[in-house]
Amino acid sequence: MDMRLEKDSMGELEVPSKALYGGNTRRAQLNFPISNLRFGRSFIKSLGLIKQSAAETNLELGLIEKDIANAIISSAQEVIDGDHDESFVVDIFQTGSGTSTNMNVNEVISNLSILKLGGEIGSRNPVHPNDHVNKGQSSNDVIPTAIHIAAAISIKDDLIPSMKILESSLEKKSKEFWEIVKTGRTHLQDATPIRLGQEFKGYLGQVKNSINKIELALNELSILALGGTAVGTGIGMNPEFCGEVIKKIGDKTGIKFSETDNHFQSQSTIDGIVFASGIIRSYAVSLMKIANDIRWLGSGPRAGIGEISLPEVQPGSSIMPGKVNPVIAESITMICAQVMGNDQTVSIAGQSGNFELNVMMPVAAHNLLESIEILSTGSKNFSEQCIDGLEATTKGPQMVNQGLAICTALAPKIGYDKAADIAHKASLSGETIKEVALKETDLSSDDLDVILEPLSMTEPK
Repeated sequence: MDMRLEKDSMGELEVPSKALYGGNTRRAQLNFPISNLRFGRSFIKSLGLIKQSAAETNLELGLIEKDIANAIISSAQEVIDGDHDESFVVDIFQTGSGTSTNMNVNEVISNLSILKLGGEIGSRNPVHPNDHVNKGQSSNDVIPTAIHIAAAISIKDDLIPSMKILESSLEKKSKEFWEIVKTGRTHLQDATPIRLGQEFKGYLGQVKNSINKIELALNELSILALGGTAVGTGIGMNPEFCGEVIKKIGDKTGIKFSETDNHFQSQSTIDGIVFASGIIRSYAVSLMKIANDIRWLGSGPRAGIGEISLPEVQPGSSIMPGKVNPVIAESITMICAQVMGNDQTVSIAGQSGNFELNVMMPVAAHNLLESIEILSTGSKNFSEQCIDGLEATTKGPQMVNQGLAICTALAPKIGYDKAADIAHKASLSGETIKEVALKETDLSSDDLDVILEPLSMTEPK
């Protein structure tokens, strides 16, 4: 590999000659050969937004020269657009402040700007990664700010729209299945009748509530740490810098970001990130319940519950011809498990703030953003590949009159104990509740048809 020699505050270091990053990034590359995990598009885009908005503000405040500022602004746009993602090479498992990734971005933008101005890559002249690209900033306020921005954008543009697609699909199925009466289940045992549409209305409510909660997380993430620089005091920053940068980021993203009113809290903790991760986990818990219910309701098709049929999307077995499995729902359960594990990591990271700085920000960022991404794509896929194609079978309605719990409707007429005795005898004999009740009570067949009419049991009366 052709190398170039660079010099930074720690001395000389060889860097790949064509690399857009510099010595600081190269040191991190050598120090952290841990995994293949790197920050994704949303996080790099957010750092690009911060650097671009900072350069625009520094130009307006007269803190950097126009040609340098314009070169940074243009180069940062290329980072925002994803033109140089291969240049962001630092492992997720790195310095806990994320300084290595902040410097990776600073160096890439610096070298792109140098090339635009006719300079030599790696020279740090005329555009310096610290003095110009990072001016008015510290990794300690930039990284938590970038996490909030990336998560907020991903929630607004990806997660909530995907959840609303799923919400719409469940609402349609609730209406479509409204007239279908089946046996309810509690404790996995037969219970009183319920409309299949009511069951799906429950799933719909879970998604609706989750959207409302995630909007709360979006509000929490809109509060940014930028402006505190090293330890929350704002040292090295023009007093007008932070407000202008945040306003510009808000204008570019369509999100109403604001500066924290307590920089010491915002930089010494990642409480907002922990809060958002917890709410996202709660959606995963709801989605897990929905996906598992769908799997059970479609189980069979002959030896299981089989009250709904799921879309057949691929063969289910390498040995059993004709077998089809609920693979889309299964993929959702794995996504949910991953999100729950990610949240545990974020929670542990949240405990790792020592005095003025949290030192697990990179891993918290990676796990939060991964959770948002896989729930976004998973929710949409679940809706389109599974929920939209669900069909009710005749099995649910056929089994209603075989259920023992419909004797609940008899209790107001003959008393709880007598109704329980009828249910017990029906259980032993295999007869229906009506058949036993005809022998054990004075109620006529017509009376029992009215009392035991399944549809009437699905609403209060």
